[in-house]
Amino acid sequence: MARRGEDIRLITAREWHAGGVPVSLDTDAEPWVLPARTFGRHPALFLYSPIPLWRALGGDWDVIDIHEEPFALVTAEILLLRWLRRQRAPYVLYSAQNIAKRYPVPFRWFERAALRGAAGLSVCNSAAGEICVAKGFPGAPTLIPLGVDAAADAGMRARADSASTDAPVVVGFVGRLVEEKGVQVLLEAVAAQPRLRARLAGSGPLADEIVPRAEALGITDRVELVGAVAPERMGDFYASIDVLAVPSIPTPRWTEQFGRVAVEAMASGVPVVSSDAGALPDVVGGAGLVVPHSDPAALAGALLRASGADRDALRTAGFARAAECSWDAVTDQYQRLYRAAAGTSTDAGHRELRIVVVAYGGPEMLRRALEPVTALPVTVVDNSSMPEIRELCADLGVRYIDPGANLGFGAAVNLALREPGHADADVLLLNPDAVIGADDVRLLHQRLHADPMLASVGPAQVDESGKSARVRWPFPSPFGSWVDALGLGRMRSDRHGFVIGSVLLLRAEALAQVGGFDERFFLYAEETDWAYRAHLLGWRHGVVEEVQAMHVGAGTSSDPRRRDAMFFASQERYLRKHFGAGGWASARLAAWLGASARALVLRGERGAAARRRAALYRLGPVRVEARFRKGA
Repeated sequence: MARRGEDIRLITAREWHAGGVPVSLDTDAEPWVLPARTFGRHPALFLYSPIPLWRALGGDWDVIDIHEEPFALVTAEILLLRWLRRQRAPYVLYSAQNIAKRYPVPFRWFERAALRGAAGLSVCNSAAGEICVAKGFPGAPTLIPLGVDAAADAGMRARADSASTDAPVVVGFVGRLVEEKGVQVLLEAVAAQPRLRARLAGSGPLADEIVPRAEALGITDRVELVGAVAPERMGDFYASIDVLAVPSIPTPRWTEQFGRVAVEAMASGVPVVSSDAGALPDVVGGAGLVVPHSDPAALAGALLRASGADRDALRTAGFARAAECSWDAVTDQYQRLYRAAAGTSTDAGHRELRIVVVAYGGPEMLRRALEPVTALPVTVVDNSSMPEIRELCADLGVRYIDPGANLGFGAAVNLALREPGHADADVLLLNPDAVIGADDVRLLHQRLHADPMLASVGPAQVDESGKSARVRWPFPSPFGSWVDALGLGRMRSDRHGFVIGSVLLLRAEALAQVGGFDERFFLYAEETDWAYRAHLLGWRHGVVEEVQAMHVGAGTSSDPRRRDAMFFASQERYLRKHFGAGGWASARLAAWLGASARALVLRGERGAAARRRAALYRLGPVRVEARFRKGA
């Protein structure tokens, strides 16, 4: 990044212990590399000297990359100093932890707070991203591999004498000599196949057991322990082997988070065989062979295939995979991540616009919604799988998708967003019971791009009688539930709230940063959840008052009790997700008390509705919704 002209400051440890080996910062490091003293050696429990951090945090930065796990003590230290320094630059985090762990207090508090406030997150494996989202990160994690150096002559250095069916096959192993790295499994695989020879590079607790184990297996003459290999000599090591084995064994507390040696070997033209531990299938799969962990027979067979029949295909695929992990490719991804977090992404003023409609029955109603916008690209996801809707879409010339089941709104939208052409387009969500003209859609599009911080915009709305409907609302919260219970809801500001999703235009950059809809919301509140996550990432939402749409409301549901159960069940999911079980308990109590009070003083249908709502909150909306679904 520095070579590309970016203004970088890197604060890193003056001295550290990597795998038990002391490492010192190069005294000839670039001037933008700032050494800092550290206190403690545990990766999650150490601290930096606050002095260099305090000085650096006083600078005028666009983004801060805290390249530590969200639960780490040093992450909390940096965020505390950032707050004390009144540093407003957004920050991004990093995670490789691909085992879901519940940390003790206060570390899980640190973790959630760090994730909720982050403007971006880089992960080196997909499982780490999923875990961070489940623990509170509001956006879409960016999967960035660990970088490797690809030598220009790598393809020429690999051994070429193992292609015959009877030639010895030299199997390389690089890593700590510990049980979980699977070196014992490799020795058993070598013992199972007379052609296999092993070259083991590394050190660790099992070093003294390798020779006795090889003697017991009768393979002493086929095992070579070369010890630790300096980074600058790794190219020579890869040139001396036919295939690399990464036979790691997952444990309850550890599994492979990436497997950089696999990509390094691929960059050197060496085929790779790995176990299925942790992130290895994602890193190696498609470019190497993956076998079940702790299975010597499967490992031995794959090693012979990789060095023989599959060798050329694996080398070709390996070079392609290594190119994806080159430093240039990694730098490209980090630059995109930082620019998105800082809000400096290039915004295409003439970005393509696409419309997505999720339908469930009601073909005539759907026709009324589609006819005014057929001049624009439209995709209909038909959750009802009705032949009439398929025919309607064919007649109007719009894209039709039949998912084969009722996915719910959020999952159906996500399905459409995965269609070709949608990834880089702004997307208008249009309910089948809403009507808006194509020119009005284009005006919405113009207003969206007039403000670079708008994640979404919606039009003003009227019902069929022409009566105005409210389209902007404050975000739900436990506090808001108590305000509503006291009858003071109109006093809540909606300036930083969300716009309802019946007619809603979403910005492509926001979709990329926030991600799609949370599919746990089957119907209702999915746009509220998406908008709140965008809000946490620094985006805003707006209403274009000069554009008007007509919205019938509840056009695909005729049962008010079922509709209420689904609506308030989604509210429960939202509150549990963003405010925890305690926040939901508080909001539920407020809603029940408020509804109970209204049931006592209101008469007629309003009183009956209040009694139904009180009963709903007493029983629990999600529980009541489950009864409706069971009876469906």
